[in-house]
Amino acid sequence: MDDQLAASYESCRELHKQHGRTYYLATRLLPAWKRRHVHALYGFTRYADEIVDRTDDLVPADRAAELRKWSERFVAGLHGAVVDDPLLPAVLHTIAVFDLDRDDFASFLRSMAMDLTVTDYATYEDLLDYMEGSAAVIGTMMLPILGSSDPGLARGPARQLGLAFQLTNFIRDVGEDLDRGRTYLPDEDLDKFGVTRADLADAVSRRAATPPIRNLIAYEVERARLHYAAAAPGIGMLAPGSRACIRAAYTLYGGILDEVVAADYDVFVRRATVPNRRRAAVAARALLGGANSPIVVPPSNLRTVSEVA
Repeated sequence: MDDQLAASYESCRELHKQHGRTYYLATRLLPAWKRRHVHALYGFTRYADEIVDRTDDLVPADRAAELRKWSERFVAGLHGAVVDDPLLPAVLHTIAVFDLDRDDFASFLRSMAMDLTVTDYATYEDLLDYMEGSAAVIGTMMLPILGSSDPGLARGPARQLGLAFQLTNFIRDVGEDLDRGRTYLPDEDLDKFGVTRADLADAVSRRAATPPIRNLIAYEVERARLHYAAAAPGIGMLAPGSRACIRAAYTLYGGILDEVVAADYDVFVRRATVPNRRRAAVAARALLGGANSPIVVPPSNLRTVSEVA
């Protein structure tokens, strides 16, 4: 590996360490040779997200232009051009090593572009269209790196895990997303529980949820748990060396929902995070628990993913 490529992988790792604490901890349980490729995928997705969400000094049109320029450099790299970028050499190398599906990356970039113009979603089906690119394809990008005894059968659960993780983030970050002018909880769900965007904004300012908002969040937690349940069978299909990592990530992200429940579904009083002591304990159990230990599937009062889709 040449110096430029090594530096690119290191840049991706640093970005992952800085911004993805839960996921980064889980990747420490992977074989060393797999970690850099996971960091590369995280670097790709995080940097695109940074363009969309962290360039507050730019108007949306300028953010769109920045995302387009970066996407064009990426596509040029896919076609063999030498790219001058701190992250893309590692990403392009990872894609080549595992022959990752280029369409997944195009789908991801499409969803990132949606964040510049779409501020809410009428139905969960509409939200799933966005999450197809922002979450489900992350699972399929990861699967060749993690390895599987049956990639075709493991594909569905991998996609479900991506959806579970992102919906967990949406639940936790309602206030932060609202500050950016977006609502990822579907309008039909707000209507179901008699909640308006103004009610959510008021809860942000008061740092307290009303009973209808708590009921709304409880419903979304149940929906997320269905995706976790659909993802659970896939962990046992992964290569043995990858199972501890994904088991830990599964438990830690699910633990965010546990913290939301413990706060009586008030996501405004404080940010739901898993305490460091529990993080370490989960990682240790995942590593020592054996490749075939059962996955604890969180309960849900809803019945099937299709029921809430």
